Amino acid sequence: MSDKKDKQEIMSNEDFQKAVLENFKVIKSQLDENTQILKALEHKAEINKAEHDKMSNDIAHMQGDITSIKNVVTIVEEVTAQNWNDIIKLKKAK
Repeated sequence: MSDKKDKQEIMSNEDFQKAVLENFKVIKSQLDENTQILKALEHKAEINKAEHDKMSNDIAHMQGDITSIKNVVTIVEEVTAQNWNDIIKLKKAK
């Protein structure tokens, strides 16, 4: 009987090892898939950061352009006001 019991234990150990190996394969497969997903997400995050940086840069340039336009409009307003004053003076001189 001792031999039979040892053989059952050996079979149980073999079955256990097979089960552990199969679980390891499944876990490894899932780990590989998760790694690929993570790499894809990291790549997408890098792309998003680059796009965000470009948008920030574009906004900074637009703010500069808007400031320049405001300055030009202010000058145009001043010149227009002076022109109106000149027109009024000319009308008075008639």
